[in-house]
Amino acid sequence: MTSTARRLAEIRGGGPPRRHNARTIAALTGNPGCDRRAVLDSAGADKPGLAERVGFPARFGQSRFAITRGNAFEAQVKADGGAELLRLVAERLGVDPTGPATWTDLGAEDHGERPDAAGQPGRAARSRAALAAAAPAGVDDPAALFDHPLLGLDVAGQRVHLEPDLVAARLAGRFHVVEIKSFPLIDGQADPGKVAAAAIQSAVYVLALRELLAAEGHDAALVSSDVVLVCPRDFANRPVASLVDVRKQLLVLRRQLDRMARVDDLLARLPADFTADPSTDPERLRRSLASVPARYAPDCLAACELAYFCRAETRAETAALGRPVREALGGVATVAEVLALAAGSDPGAPEQAEAAALLRAAARLRADALAGQPA
Repeated sequence: MTSTARRLAEIRGGGPPRRHNARTIAALTGNPGCDRRAVLDSAGADKPGLAERVGFPARFGQSRFAITRGNAFEAQVKADGGAELLRLVAERLGVDPTGPATWTDLGAEDHGERPDAAGQPGRAARSRAALAAAAPAGVDDPAALFDHPLLGLDVAGQRVHLEPDLVAARLAGRFHVVEIKSFPLIDGQADPGKVAAAAIQSAVYVLALRELLAAEGHDAALVSSDVVLVCPRDFANRPVASLVDVRKQLLVLRRQLDRMARVDDLLARLPADFTADPSTDPERLRRSLASVPARYAPDCLAACELAYFCRAETRAETAALGRPVREALGGVATVAEVLALAAGSDPGAPEQAEAAALLRAAARLRADALAGQPA
């Protein structure tokens, strides 16, 4: 075990690390300036357990019913060797759905194999070999469907293993990530928030697959930025496929992953006694978490288990009002400062002068409105 791995194990309490997935990477890259989340996710800390221990339990997550429904819908779509899934994907991409195709279940256990770095029986190596071999070589090559391949991506200096629902190769000459979701398309429209979440998660898979092919000497552009999203139509379980362009999400993902600090750099800034062990005394745990800078925004409430703890810390800070407000205020850190500037106080720093002028103007408009005077 390296010194970094040893330190991360000490931080989380020595237990097994929580595994990353596309959801956690999407949430982490959505707030790359948050050192607290970067440290905890790099260590594989039990964030739900931490939130419960410090008195701010998480209030989101998938219900068992939703998970069961999602698993049942995926099994239905993949039945009969993926025949229905191939038809859906091929028709959506505008190719012949009756052509020859192969189905490879990369998630199936192969007994007797030596476990790889992900703790799986050779899945990472098998996935790499199978996907690299499927790189399109000719128009007559049959389509190839790969069920639950295991991909890899470096996040904050750590190797993260990812498992997309399906990768379709040699369809329209490209590789396509296929995501199967149980939220419905009603009259051709799905919940925008759920589609956006699916898009950023799919972008994580696309980036990982491109890196895999590039490392094997193939053109990364073979992986299409058009992801195939399979959902139930209306209120039935009849599946329907849609194309989601994730080029924008890929740009954001690459930029934010590049900006994220390396784990070693983060660890060097931590207090020597920092801990994220849920068995620690709650008061010490609160002090420990507070010693690492966070970057709370209201968006965190839907993506991070410690959001309520961080929000309580920032009650008096402009960060709690959201990134647009914080950026518009140009460095004014607290609500008390905002109110003082609006009341006519001199700005404490040159960069606050513009924000002070805007706040005084807003205060005058508010006073006129309350007095019933026209602007």
